[in-house]
Amino acid sequence: QVQLVESGGGLVQAGASLRLSCAGSGRTFSRYDMAWFRQAPGKEREFVARIRWSGGTTYYATSVKGRFTISRDNAKNTLYLQMNSLKPEDTAVYYCAAGYGVGTDGFATDYWGQGTQVTVSS
Repeated sequence: QVQLVESGGGLVQAGASLRLSCAGSGRTFSRYDMAWFRQAPGKEREFVARIRWSGGTTYYATSVKGRFTISRDNAKNTLYLQMNSLKPEDTAVYYCAAGYGVGTDGFATDYWGQGTQVTVSS
């Protein structure tokens, strides 16, 4: 079993940067593909980015490509999301997930974190 705890969210102005972290417990963290999702108020949870278990392959949602970077450090059991040039429409609760990539941009989630709030003011 893997437990995931996100951190790093906050309130920033448009154009600013934030780095989210997701700390995983358990010795199997490095065996999972990992992903970030987000959910804005009144909207469904949406895929943001994913990374292979090895860290070698990444995929991004079109809305964040070129602004966000997903990475991982398996030695530290930690997943990251570097978010640059933030926009008000990036405001959401961000969740990390452990599971398996499916196809081009799909993800089958086995475990979810509790989420961290990101608010971008205009």
